[in-house]
Amino acid sequence: MNLYILRHAIAEERSREKWPDDSLRPLTTKGKKRMRHIAEGMQVLRLSFDVIYTSPYTRARETADIVVEVFNAAKKLRETDTLAVDGDPEELIRLINSAKNEFCNVLLVGHEPYLSELISTLLVGDSSLPLTMKKGGICKLSVGNLKYGACASLDWLLPPSVSMQIGHS
Repeated sequence: MNLYILRHAIAEERSREKWPDDSLRPLTTKGKKRMRHIAEGMQVLRLSFDVIYTSPYTRARETADIVVEVFNAAKKLRETDTLAVDGDPEELIRLINSAKNEFCNVLLVGHEPYLSELISTLLVGDSSLPLTMKKGGICKLSVGNLKYGACASLDWLLPPSVSMQIGHS
């Protein structure tokens, strides 16, 4: 299985006055524009997804929606609380495994530090790797038997600037 992990794009600044419910904080105009270039770069790389799981938080959902639009993949999008800021990564693994015979290429869209801790756990078995996903950054892991623990190898990790450059070429 190819597991692609994408952090949401640039979102509005945290503000208790503007966004008392942080889950409703949207992407900025700049974040949307950059995410479109990143998604176009993902297309240039010939990525494909059998399913796209996203956090229900607005900024992640808007990020996933841009990928869905660029890839014409509306039927592949699924929202899951397991990718929310306080989501349960072990439950996420169970969710992915429940359909593993259907999906070879899985995209996860979510938040930090959840995503870097998930990547670290899948690579080395715990969250000890000093890894931080930048907003709009994407990672590809190869996984034989997906489990909550060391089970993957890192194929690549691209910062958003590289993905955007690929999208502009």
